[in-house]
Amino acid sequence: MTKIMVVDDEADLEILIKQKFRQQIRENKYEFLFASNGVHALEQLDAHNDVDLVLTDINMPIMDGLTLLSKIAERNSFLKSVIISAYGDMENIRAAMNRGAFDFVTKPVNFDDLHLTIERTLKQVELIKQTLQAVKENNILRMYVDDTVLNFMNSREFESSLLVNETIEATVAFIDICSFTTISENEDPNTVVQLLNNYFDVMVNEIISQGGYIDKFIGDAVMAVFKGEFHLDRAIDSCLALKNKINSLPEVSEHVTFKPKVAIGINSGEMISGNIGSSSLRRLDYTVIGDTVNTAQRLQSAAQPNQIIINETSYQKVKESFHCKHFGEVNLKNKSVTMGIYEVLD
Repeated sequence: MTKIMVVDDEADLEILIKQKFRQQIRENKYEFLFASNGVHALEQLDAHNDVDLVLTDINMPIMDGLTLLSKIAERNSFLKSVIISAYGDMENIRAAMNRGAFDFVTKPVNFDDLHLTIERTLKQVELIKQTLQAVKENNILRMYVDDTVLNFMNSREFESSLLVNETIEATVAFIDICSFTTISENEDPNTVVQLLNNYFDVMVNEIISQGGYIDKFIGDAVMAVFKGEFHLDRAIDSCLALKNKINSLPEVSEHVTFKPKVAIGINSGEMISGNIGSSSLRRLDYTVIGDTVNTAQRLQSAAQPNQIIINETSYQKVKESFHCKHFGEVNLKNKSVTMGIYEVLD
């Protein structure tokens, strides 16, 4: 939803705006805020830091529109403003533009023209947001990737490599932190994110130590992939270790009696490895897909807190190396027959 603030001391304009844009308001496309002068507008901006566009008159009591434009430019140089005023002479237009106004609409207002002006201005706002996001992502990327890799990512060789896909034999592990969403009801967002990242760090260290890699983070869960020799054994070793590490962690705080536990599903077999996404946007996810991956995720859903679950096929491969017990038969989604599952104990 786009948030637009209208600044005008004439109450009639507020009524007209609500009438003329009632469809956009009803569809939650636009949300309008109203202020009667520049001082009131600045107070509104302090209370609503997500305003995308300001429509303001020039002649108002307490603080006029031109002064307001200067104040807005001092506070937020990216916030766009459009003047709506009966003073349509070139002197006022130039004064407004010099103070940062994006456009100028004269009174009496032609609302079709105002709508087009709003849409055009919002396109510019969206372009600025996308540019800032791209800069932010690029700066973050440079924190973790050296220039040699970045140059490769901009090369033709990189573009060609994005299209290379293959079928591999590997093991996938889905690791979910059980009931983690309950923490968000009692802790502030910064604490929740920091805590989740701490749990992930514990998991990642154990996964990497066994030669696995993180395919993705999915909310409060991790998808890990193990390739190469003894990939199933190494995946199980990794999950046993991280389960024990997570179990040894303390409760969150004195007033939140949450002690983390994980539920894990592991499956091994053939899967497709490749880049999924949009090459034109350069936003692809190098991942694995296929029935083996889907089954691993469903095995995780069947696992209870503090359990590592594998299917019959995996059990037959590792029964001489790991202590497992039969956990029952389950009906997994999109499977026509029930599947025997086993809990890996140690």
